[in-house]
Amino acid sequence: MIAFLQGVVADKTPDAIVLDVGGVGYYVLTNTPTLARAGQNGDKLKLFTHLIVRDDALDICGFYTKEECQLFKKLLSVSGVGAKTALALLSRMSVADFSVALVSQDAKAIAKTPGLGLKTAQKIILELKDKVTAQDFTNSVLGADVPASALGEASHVADAIEALMALGYPSAEAAKAVGAVKEQADSADELVRLALRRIAF
Repeated sequence: MIAFLQGVVADKTPDAIVLDVGGVGYYVLTNTPTLARAGQNGDKLKLFTHLIVRDDALDICGFYTKEECQLFKKLLSVSGVGAKTALALLSRMSVADFSVALVSQDAKAIAKTPGLGLKTAQKIILELKDKVTAQDFTNSVLGADVPASALGEASHVADAIEALMALGYPSAEAAKAVGAVKEQADSADELVRLALRRIAF
């Protein structure tokens, strides 16, 4: 399995990047945000990748952030969702936006993705809502995509979500409760206390 590719941008198409890695050009399918952040030909670029093995081809899909790649893999685990649909969804929604939709079970927001109907959106929510970790929800709770260097500063948010999940609350409910009180405390213990009070009411 190829975890990532690091090289130089050789070419860009509307849905892919040709990455020159040591003289070998890898055709990497990707989403719109990654294309926008890839720079120009000749620029250095690192993509987090996932290899899809098919009977007639090997497709490499790559993303600018590890979080996008992880979400892409989760989307592929949903029955009926292929690479094309997952890439389209990640072109329209950021990881944070998708997480918010998942937490609030907003199938209509997900279904706005071209080629993805309401039934498929509902299936995505059904199959993924309890398969995410506390860290997966940290970005959505904070309201933005958070760079890895800043995650330590927000660790109390993830810790609080994880604590509620350990108490038996579903990940979506835990994230929603912590998100509602995140501005009221700067420690995990206090966030858990406030979130439990909110859940109770």
